[in-house]
Amino acid sequence: MEKNIISAQKVEFHYNNEYEENEAPKPVKQVLKGVSLDIPRGGFTAILGHNGSGKSTIAKHMNAILLPCGGKVWVDGMDTCDEEKLFDIRSRVGMVFQNPDNQIVATIVEEDVAFALENMGVPPDEMRERVDDALKSVGMYEYREHSPHQLSGGQKQRVAIAGIIAMRPECIVLDEPTAMLDPKGRKEVLKTIRKLNAEFGITIILITHYMEEAALADRIVVMDNGEIIMDGVPRDVFSNVELMKKVGLDVPQVTELMYLLGKSGLPSDTHIIDEDECANALLKLLKE
Repeated sequence: MEKNIISAQKVEFHYNNEYEENEAPKPVKQVLKGVSLDIPRGGFTAILGHNGSGKSTIAKHMNAILLPCGGKVWVDGMDTCDEEKLFDIRSRVGMVFQNPDNQIVATIVEEDVAFALENMGVPPDEMRERVDDALKSVGMYEYREHSPHQLSGGQKQRVAIAGIIAMRPECIVLDEPTAMLDPKGRKEVLKTIRKLNAEFGITIILITHYMEEAALADRIVVMDNGEIIMDGVPRDVFSNVELMKKVGLDVPQVTELMYLLGKSGLPSDTHIIDEDECANALLKLLKE
């Protein structure tokens, strides 16, 4: 078994620009510039970057929605450019997008979760079991006979995730899955993502622009202008406050507070990323 579920080596990508016959050709914008990235099995990786950094583009290479213009991407040892392996690749790596309405196709929740399984030719008894298990794993089993359109944004996104889980992938790539949700919906979806990783060992790749979400990951990859500029554990990445701000990103509020205290001359630690640690550090400062 391959150690890495996904391996990208020197991946380059540009979108082909369309132009009218009488127009001069438009310059090609290179979106990925030699990106190399290994995703180990069972990990939880967050990929950060401002709009246009290339984070969603690299995500779409991970289950062959996009194919590299240069370099290679392997999924479980399979070359994503091998058309004969496309079904196997997408069975290994599922993709969840920003807008759950774009992934919901049926009028009943359980039928929506079963949709891909029907296309895969899964036997009815096994399909029933997989659908029930998937809905239970995201806390949506009691809504199995509801219409998806009666659900909240967070509930819809959990149904979309259940549809991917039912296919039993080894890895799930989530491209800004909470961007259209309210705080309650975001919390529901994040709880589900963490559970899938911790309890079921599913490899998670989360594309996000919320720093507090990224702080929950084992590892953060930061992209800017089509390249990886940082790769490490959240504490180390977020401690680079000035570099993060330089590329248009924030850090968790508690990290920024520690950074500002440090700039004002007080002893502080910018490796702090959660509220309890921050409270303890502030208490210690007050006592001193």
